[in-house]
Amino acid sequence: MNFSALTAISPIDGRYRKTTENLAPYFSEAALIQYRVRVEIEYFIALCELPLPQLQGFDKSLYPALRNIYQNLSETDIQSVKDEEKVTNHDVKAVEYFIKKKFDLLNINPAYKEFVHFGLTSQDINNTSVPLSIKEALNAVYYPLLNDCLAKLKELSAAWANIPMLAKTHGQPASPTKLGKEFYVFVERIEKQLEQVKAVPFSAKFGGATGNLNAHHVAYPNYNWVEFSNNFVNNILGLSRSQTTTQIEHYDNLAALFDGLKRINNILIDLDRDVWTYVSMDYFKQKIKEGEIGSSAMPHKVNPIDFENSEGNLGIANAIFEHLSAKLPISRLQRDLTDSTVLRNVGVPIGHTVLALASLLKGLNKLLINEAKIHADLEDNWAVAAEAIQTVLRREGYPKPYEALKELTRTNEKITATSIANFIETLNVSEEVKKELRLISPFTFTGVDLI
Repeated sequence: MNFSALTAISPIDGRYRKTTENLAPYFSEAALIQYRVRVEIEYFIALCELPLPQLQGFDKSLYPALRNIYQNLSETDIQSVKDEEKVTNHDVKAVEYFIKKKFDLLNINPAYKEFVHFGLTSQDINNTSVPLSIKEALNAVYYPLLNDCLAKLKELSAAWANIPMLAKTHGQPASPTKLGKEFYVFVERIEKQLEQVKAVPFSAKFGGATGNLNAHHVAYPNYNWVEFSNNFVNNILGLSRSQTTTQIEHYDNLAALFDGLKRINNILIDLDRDVWTYVSMDYFKQKIKEGEIGSSAMPHKVNPIDFENSEGNLGIANAIFEHLSAKLPISRLQRDLTDSTVLRNVGVPIGHTVLALASLLKGLNKLLINEAKIHADLEDNWAVAAEAIQTVLRREGYPKPYEALKELTRTNEKITATSIANFIETLNVSEEVKKELRLISPFTFTGVDLI
């Protein structure tokens, strides 16, 4: 069976390929090869900038041609790396041999070829390539999409800022709120977590087979290889070099990143469920797309499927983020190989997250507010004015105001504007206070404006 979107095992590469394909340049097998070639080439160029006698004669005008190897890596090039891997049974060594063959095609002196992958272990390449791919994927795909969702939430919050709405605590009618504020809650939560996510360094390991730069030091003992490695990782690659490591990166900061992304996803799940509930309460209708079917059996249905799709994919993403953040920082002694196979999946939870964000944005754009229903619910729940009335009475020193309102409202009789008005007239307070109380309603008892 030939591979296609219809034969893919994962829906990320199958059913939802159109939504997630912009992540392929960062997390596909081809992308990993490209990042590895990029790190190897940039490392070789960085070595050529050192006063190492064996590299002094290298023609620096060849730098653009060297960078072109990874900047324009073709499908044929990628396949040649995979063909090499079939022989070596080692993916990073296959990259090294591929680059050396490219050196031959550029007529580079064979003496320079042994400085490709000089003094390195495969994890120096993997533990720089992977965080670099994650960093660039977040910047190019994830952050812009999340910002689009935030912009939409801000737009809706502003549009609905002055719409009073019955709140529900414990699922029961509660003190009224403003619809716009309820949506802005999610803006503030996400933005605060986003600040924390962006503060996490993209850490990388670069120190040889066991982290001590052994091979570099034995070859050139008088050179400051720590300084070189810091400059290469921090300034050339734009990552943050971990100083004291084993053969692999600690992954502690990567775990922190995944935990941060998981927290944002939890907030988005909360949003999905709230909007889903508002739709079920008929506070929102949804724009109808021509030809679209909500139910195969019930023609009237317009399901909140976008929010359901978003919630489901966020859950899958979080399950994988959870495993990644728990597993990656743990490795036996100087290293075991479990991190290698796990790291190949870092694009999967980001893919599900991107899919969820796209669904959320689609759903938010389809919402149509049903102000009549929102208004009707407020009108039907005058009992929520009780908190306001008893609080004013507390201020006035009225005896047992809470108990008085409790006796009024906790009956089987429906509380209406009339019953509240009649209750106010029975109070032994001044006319000024009564005037104040008469202004209280489910439509006005909404607190301060927060947005």
